[in-house]
Amino acid sequence: MSANPHANGGLLLRDLRMPDFRDQAVAVPSPGGVDAEATRVQGRFIREVVRLNPQNFRVFSPDETASNRWDAVFEVTDRCSVAAILPGDEHVGPDGRVMEMLSEHQCEGWLEGYLLTGRHGFFSCYEAFIHIIDSMFNQHAKWLKVCNDIPWRRPIASLNYLLSSHVWRQDHNGFSHQDPGFIDHVINKKAAVIRVYLPPDANTLLSVTDHCLRSRNYVNVIVAGKQSSPQWLDMDAAIKHCTAGIGIWPWASNDQDDEPEVVMACAGDVPTLETLAAVTLLRTHVPDLKIRVINVVDLMKLQPPGEHPHGLSDRDFDRLFTTDKPIIFAYHGYPWLIHRLTYRRANHRNLHVRGYKEEGTTSTPFDTVVKNDLDRFDLVADVIDRVPRLGPRAAYAKQAIRDKLIEHRHYIAEHGEDLPEIRDWRWV
Repeated sequence: MSANPHANGGLLLRDLRMPDFRDQAVAVPSPGGVDAEATRVQGRFIREVVRLNPQNFRVFSPDETASNRWDAVFEVTDRCSVAAILPGDEHVGPDGRVMEMLSEHQCEGWLEGYLLTGRHGFFSCYEAFIHIIDSMFNQHAKWLKVCNDIPWRRPIASLNYLLSSHVWRQDHNGFSHQDPGFIDHVINKKAAVIRVYLPPDANTLLSVTDHCLRSRNYVNVIVAGKQSSPQWLDMDAAIKHCTAGIGIWPWASNDQDDEPEVVMACAGDVPTLETLAAVTLLRTHVPDLKIRVINVVDLMKLQPPGEHPHGLSDRDFDRLFTTDKPIIFAYHGYPWLIHRLTYRRANHRNLHVRGYKEEGTTSTPFDTVVKNDLDRFDLVADVIDRVPRLGPRAAYAKQAIRDKLIEHRHYIAEHGEDLPEIRDWRWV
């Protein structure tokens, strides 16, 4: 029998023993009450996957396993190398399960080949540099699409990506490391094989990761930050939210007894943070404004069901977003993608998206969102401009927002860090 999996329909998929991701949960007593590094928490879960699957699971990364906060895996395995091991080498051995080489091409090729032997893996990479393997991803996605129509092809484990060190937290590396466009590239491929997830915190990231590892015949792209940030959902709420893929956050909304006047939507960890900060500002400046906050984990939920199997029906979409109220959408990537995903929706004209606009440099974390007009102050200004009844009464709020952005620019020029009220902001 040929050893080529393409020739014989694929080797038999080996079972992946899965730990309980709930064991790694972050305790969240109240929304925003604690901070955590989401991918470090995820890394502890991946460590347990490696521990339980010493012969059929590997991690692939271009020299970024520790940088992306997955260093917990080195508690149970090493980086694989059959070359000479030098005294200064850390966590290196011939039996290591971490395949690490500063070549995205090599890592992608290794992982694709490994999946085709019936095994399982995960590719961790900086978001800006995953583009290096665009054409390799293309071919794998196309191959999966064709295989879905061939009954004798056996399933294989999904091709899983973690994209971290992302566009909104490059205050040391700067503009060269800011590019969220892999999502745009991936979504061009056949909906039957493509999944994109933007978990807003550690517990949602754990739930999504477990789901992706259990899936078959997909390409799963997860984008998550590695820096310490507020945690929003306890594990029970995170599981429900990720299972739905999209939903209202009642604890952040105040429209339960009336219809909203504005919908604040967000997808991505930093856009979620800025959206919630904007909500607190609106509560101060316009306390009677009825706001609905919607968070999106599964980006494909925004498409109609005829475009993607995860898509919301028009009725459910309209129930969430309304048919006539302004939607202020803070998005992780290039803003036009949200318009593209929702262009068939009747209320598309009410949608106003803010995202990355190719404005960046080495600066403070908050200054990056300011430069791209994704910050809390610009989101508040968007709401004021879009809610008709506010009219002239909002002039003082607009002026306060303008003054705060001026203060921000002066403060970072003098101190090299964000304003204390930005750094220390908490949801209350």
